[in-house]
Amino acid sequence: MTAEHIQDLAAFAGASPSSFHAAAEAGRRLADAGFTRLEESAAWPAGAGKHFVIRDGAIIAWIVPESATATTGFNILGAHTDSPSFKLKPKPTTGRFGWLQAGVEVYGGPLLNSWLDRELQLAGRLVATDGTETLVATGPLLRFPQLAIHLDRAVNDGLTLDKQHHMNPVWGQGIPAESDLLGLLATRAGVAPESVGGFDIVVADTQPGAVFGAAGEFFACGRLDNLSSVHAGLAALLAVAAGPGNLPAISVLAAFDHEEVGSASRSGACGPLLEDILVRISDGLGASDSDRRRAFAKSFCVSADAGHAVHPNYPDRHDPANLPVLNGGPLLKINANQRYATDATGAAVWARLCAAAGVPYQEFVSNNDVPCGSTIGPLTATRLGIRTVDVGVPLLSMHSARELCGVKDPAHLARATEEFFRTAV
Repeated sequence: MTAEHIQDLAAFAGASPSSFHAAAEAGRRLADAGFTRLEESAAWPAGAGKHFVIRDGAIIAWIVPESATATTGFNILGAHTDSPSFKLKPKPTTGRFGWLQAGVEVYGGPLLNSWLDRELQLAGRLVATDGTETLVATGPLLRFPQLAIHLDRAVNDGLTLDKQHHMNPVWGQGIPAESDLLGLLATRAGVAPESVGGFDIVVADTQPGAVFGAAGEFFACGRLDNLSSVHAGLAALLAVAAGPGNLPAISVLAAFDHEEVGSASRSGACGPLLEDILVRISDGLGASDSDRRRAFAKSFCVSADAGHAVHPNYPDRHDPANLPVLNGGPLLKINANQRYATDATGAAVWARLCAAAGVPYQEFVSNNDVPCGSTIGPLTATRLGIRTVDVGVPLLSMHSARELCGVKDPAHLARATEEFFRTAV
């Protein structure tokens, strides 16, 4: 199970160089398993069924069981499809001294140095003036070349990268005025360059995921934050869809975009996407507003986002009493200042789910001198009033172009999520 899961995670990440590709790949797998894609502008079928909606780079999929009523609760696995990277600027073709370069803007909080000297690709969507969207992924095309040590003898005493001046990848040779990076993208996508009216294109690593270590215990891959959670939720939803028995709640996978930049978008967790979907599902079950509030009161959200394993070279950056390790199980993420939504009730639910699934878990809390980031968990809890717990796979090198996890933890998260979907919380 572990080996199969990790290889499938590698395949999923490889097929998902952008949030738009991640949503499309998840949708493809769901459709192959008998889920029906619904359009938000169309009328939806009422009652039981397996469906999904894609909004830009986000996807929400759900299973309404035959026994569902107007007050049936929702078991929601929340995650996000985007990762820290670089995004093409509106005039992307730049360069000088015979080099062709790409004008990019930093997206989120990437570890800049980790992107140096790698074969990178451009990936995302092109939108024609008539509204037609086309996904594109170039394969190896770009590189952020590092300055040789001979020209910076003090580089090993501390590398400083200027986001504007040093982070401009090369993609060819020529004269910018006579070249067109956007035209190259359009041609590779099979669309007429002159038809492109807009684009959302990011830089992504091209190296496939790999298992390594003395006993094959480690897994390195791009975009584990947070495709490890999206994939775990997808695997769990497909497993319960294929399995026997009637589910006690409406199972929902909610994978949002733009978490790395604050989630404030129409496809982010701050936006109305999840509420829009839940309202329409409950409408199809004949729910009144009061019924829906009762359903939300019975609902539960597992917010799954990658967290930090203890780093052997920087143990002082971690809480001395809470030192999660790779392959020790998914994290239960706790923060007194509500950067994570976990409370005592949520912690007890997570402990019960992991015990029932037969998987270990570990607690994570930050060192008081090293403030933690946040997740979609508090946003979902605040918007909908649904009780939420924050969990995730422990990583090293978070926000690197290539992150590291244990081979067991993603499968552990998937099994715990499958148990969650099958449980009346």
